[in-house]
Amino acid sequence: MLLSDNIINIKNIGEERSKKLQKLGIYTINDLIEYFPRDYDDRSNVCKIKDIELNKINTVKGKVISKPETTKIKHLSITKIRIDDGTGFLEIVWFNQPYLKNTIKYKCDYIFTGKIIQKYGRTQMETPDYEIIDEKELLSNGRIVPIYASTYKFPQKLFREVINQTLNNVKEQIKEFLPDEILKQNNLCSRAFAIENIHFPKDNKSFFMARRRLVFEELFLLQTKLLQIKGILEHKECNINIKDTNIKPILDILPFTLTDAQNSVLKDIINDLSLNKAMNRLIQGDVGSGKTVIAQILAYITVNNGYQVAIMAPTDVLASQHFEGFKNIFDKLNIKCVFLSGNQKAKEKRENYALIQSGEAKVIVGTHAIIQDKVVFNNLGAVITDEQHRFGVKQREILSKKGNNPHTLVMTATPIPRTLALILYGDLDISIIDKLPPGRQKIDTIFVNSTYYPRIYNFLKKNSDEKRQSYIICPMIEENEKMELKAVLSYTEQLKNEVFTNYSVECIHGKMKNDEKQEIMDRFYKGEIDILVSTTVIEVGINVPNATIMIIENAERFGISQLHQLRGRVGRGSDKSYCVLVSDSKSKQSKERLNTMVKHSDGFILSEKDLELRGTGDFFGTRQHGVPDMKIANLYKDIEILKQVQKASIMLYKKDPMLINDLHKPLKDKIDQFFNNLDNTVSL
Repeated sequence: MLLSDNIINIKNIGEERSKKLQKLGIYTINDLIEYFPRDYDDRSNVCKIKDIELNKINTVKGKVISKPETTKIKHLSITKIRIDDGTGFLEIVWFNQPYLKNTIKYKCDYIFTGKIIQKYGRTQMETPDYEIIDEKELLSNGRIVPIYASTYKFPQKLFREVINQTLNNVKEQIKEFLPDEILKQNNLCSRAFAIENIHFPKDNKSFFMARRRLVFEELFLLQTKLLQIKGILEHKECNINIKDTNIKPILDILPFTLTDAQNSVLKDIINDLSLNKAMNRLIQGDVGSGKTVIAQILAYITVNNGYQVAIMAPTDVLASQHFEGFKNIFDKLNIKCVFLSGNQKAKEKRENYALIQSGEAKVIVGTHAIIQDKVVFNNLGAVITDEQHRFGVKQREILSKKGNNPHTLVMTATPIPRTLALILYGDLDISIIDKLPPGRQKIDTIFVNSTYYPRIYNFLKKNSDEKRQSYIICPMIEENEKMELKAVLSYTEQLKNEVFTNYSVECIHGKMKNDEKQEIMDRFYKGEIDILVSTTVIEVGINVPNATIMIIENAERFGISQLHQLRGRVGRGSDKSYCVLVSDSKSKQSKERLNTMVKHSDGFILSEKDLELRGTGDFFGTRQHGVPDMKIANLYKDIEILKQVQKASIMLYKKDPMLINDLHKPLKDKIDQFFNNLDNTVSL
C-alpha cells in the first residue's frame, strides 16, 4: 500500500464507503492520514463501577456476565447485558440495535463509555460506545479518542479503525521534509510521530507536540512559498517607466476631496511606481471606504505615461458597475474604456479585442474574460483586481503575464485580520484605508425573529412611500423541501401578490442570464424598483445610494464577513440606513454571531470576531483564494507559532531562496505538491 494509492484499496472500504470519503475530500491514502480530527473526547479516565457518577459520561471496564437479550416493546427493541468489574454490577442498554445480540460476546471483557442514568430504581448505562478488550490497541475507549468531521454517515468508530489500520501499514512511508536545522531550532517532533499522535495521542503531551509540529509545517509551507513569490517579483526588472505622477487633472473632475486615509494609500502607490520594481500592493478598506477612486487614479497615472490598464472583477454585475464608473471619469479625460465579459456577443468581443491589441483602448474593465488567450494587450502597464479573495493566485499571475511584469494593485472590501493577511497576501505590500469618507451614515443593525414580519413589511412600505429603496436577501434561489429557508423565486411572488401589491418588487439571482441581471440592476439604480429580492449575487460592489434598508432572511446561514458585506450595500447615501437580520435559529453560536453584527460596525473588528468564532478553515469557506485550505492551523489561536514560522522561513530564504540545495529538495517537492493541488478555478 502506497501513500498515493486510492482509498478503495483499504480493507473494508468498498465503493459505497469510498464515495462517502471522497465527499470529504479524501481520495488517496495520504489524504486519509492527513484528515485530522476536528475534536477529541478524553475517555482515558476509566472508573470502577462502584465509583460511577449519575447523569454523567463514564468509562468503565467489565466482563459480560449475561448473554445479550433483545426484547420488543411496540416499535422499540431493547438489547441488555450485565457486566461485572469486581467492584459491582452494571446494566448496559441499547435501543433499536438488535444486531448487538449477536455482536457482544458473553464472558468477554469490554470497555464502555456512556451516560449513567437511574430508571425505575435501576442504575444503567444507555447506548454506550463499546470496544472488546483483546490484544489490539483500543481506539474508541479508555484513551483520548479522536472525533472526525463527517457529514456523510461514515461512523466515527469505523473512521478510527480505518485510519489506525492505514497508519500501521504506511508508517514507514511518512518521510521528513523539514530541514534538520528547522526541526532542532524550533524543537519540533518528527512528522511520523506527529501524524500518529494527532490521530491517536498517547497522552496530552504527545498531542500538543504533534499539533504544534503540524501547525508549524502547514504555515511554514505557505510562508516559504510566498517569500519565493515575493522574491521573484522583487528581482524582476520592471520595464514600466512611470515618470509623470501629476494627478491634478483627474482630481479636478472628481466630485469630492480625497480623505487623509485615501491620500496616505495614494502616497504608498506613487512611491511604489518610482522604484525600479513592479508594484505588488493590496488595498484593504471597509465597505464604502473609497478604494475604487484610488484604482481610478492609478489607472490615470498609468495611461498618462503611455500604458494600458486592466481592471478585473469577479462578477458581471460588479465588473459592469466598475466599467460605468471608470467610463464616466475617463470619458471626460478623452481616454477610451472598453468592457469585456464572457457573455458579450461575439461581434462585440472581436471589436474590443481589436481595440485592445491596437492600443486604442487604454482602460479595459471586465471579468475573468480578460485573461482569455484571445485577449492581447498592446502595452499593459498596470493590473487591478477587485475582491481578490474571489480569485485564485494563478488568475492574478495569468493577468500579469499579459504584460511585461506590470504593476499590480489588489483591492478587497473583505476585512482580513492582519495575521490572516500575512498568509493570504504574503507576497504583497499592504495598505489600509481605515476611515470612511465624511457624510457616511452609520447603519443601525437589528436582530429579530420571524414574529416581526408585520413590522418589517410596514417599515419597507414606509421607506418606499418616502421614495427610498430596499433589499431583501435570501440564502436560496428555489425552495428545498429539506430546508426551511426563504427562497428568492417563491418569496418574490409571495411579496408581489400578498404583501407589496402597490409597489414594484423584482428579484435577481446567480442563475439568471447576465443581460437579465444587468437590466434589473439598471432599473433598480434608476429607482424604478422599490424592493429588490436577491441572493448574495449583490454581495460586493453594488452602489445604489438611494437604497436604505437591507433585510437579510435566515441570517444564521451567513458568516460575519458576508453579513458585513451585505450590510454595506446600504448606507451609501446621505439618508439614515438600516440592516435587519431575521433568524429563528436556536443555535448559541448563530445568536452570538448575529449579536456581534448588532454591536460592531467596524469590518476589521468583525473579521477578528469571525476568525475567533469560526476558525481559519471556515473564514472564507473553500479553496477559492489561491492558497490551500488550512487543515489544522487556526491563526486566532496559533499566532505565536506563526511568528516562529515567519522567523524560520526568512532565515531559510536568506540561505537558499529557491531551495536548490540537495538538503532542501524534500521541502521543495512538498511545497510544489502543496500548491499544485490547488483548485484554481475562479469563484463566481
